[in-house]
Amino acid sequence: MWHGKATGNDPERQIMSTQSPSDIARQVLETESAALQQMRDALPESFDAVAQLLLNTKGRVVVTGMGKSGHVAAKIAATLASTGTPAQHVHPGEASHGDLGMVTQQDVVIVISNNGENRELADIIGHCARFAIPMVAITKKPGSTLGTQANLVLQMPNAPEACGIGMAPTTSTTCAMAMGDALAVALMKLRGFEKENFLAFHPGGTLGAQLLKVSAVMHSGDELPVVSPETSMGDTLLEMTAKGFGVAAVVEDDKLAGVITDGDLRRNMDDLMARKAGEVATPNPLTTAPDTLLVEALGVMNAKKRTVLLVVDDAGALCGLVHIHDALRAGVA
Repeated sequence: MWHGKATGNDPERQIMSTQSPSDIARQVLETESAALQQMRDALPESFDAVAQLLLNTKGRVVVTGMGKSGHVAAKIAATLASTGTPAQHVHPGEASHGDLGMVTQQDVVIVISNNGENRELADIIGHCARFAIPMVAITKKPGSTLGTQANLVLQMPNAPEACGIGMAPTTSTTCAMAMGDALAVALMKLRGFEKENFLAFHPGGTLGAQLLKVSAVMHSGDELPVVSPETSMGDTLLEMTAKGFGVAAVVEDDKLAGVITDGDLRRNMDDLMARKAGEVATPNPLTTAPDTLLVEALGVMNAKKRTVLLVVDDAGALCGLVHIHDALRAGVA
């Protein structure tokens, strides 16, 4: 038996339950997962039409709701916007005080309300009707005021809330958020939205770093330490020192022919200054391509115990150099 202190008017009152917190958590998860299963098995017939409407809109997808539904609306708008569908969240209360100007005739409005009767939604519903702005309702009650005013309805399952008293939005908000995720992913697929597109909307943080390509951070042009096979080792050492990467790329006929590293210098120490770069270089060096993900290049450097990778194009021409510090500075760990 679990005992806990209550908060409120009587802080000394004991709360007693025959269930442990873990038992309650499992029951909540079971209730919500059952509702999601129900929604999957009975996906609203209007789903395809809603997805096509959002895909074809010339403006933005405006998502709104009141209370907990409003928090869900903000998350859905953010997910849509980050996955290729221009979207924004509008608070219905603020909409009634000027923010209706954010909603244009080029837009589509998604309104989330479990019972479809929130008074705070009246102005934004009326705005959509007045200017013939397409409106999609996510609600449990298609016969509600919201449901009857909407052009399309995504009906939520008639499932109990997981709170146990049937009042706190739990199952209903989970289902609404999952429906938003389903729409966002469907639109991603329809748009052909790929990793490269995702990077464009996530340039910062871990997500952006994981999707960066070698070409985004590599050194090129005059920064590259380049010598020919006939370059003397004296001049080669000057080039390595000047460029500061600890290597020199040996290029012949515009193609990478080898690389000289500190290890090559040590192995040829006895008669180093009497030799030429081509005689000291290691042929067929480890390379990467410009469109390789930076995280993959870092993995190669770690596995091969290298600090530098030379970057070559499809024809074998040297086009860049990436140092392990470049990857770390970009946030790839």
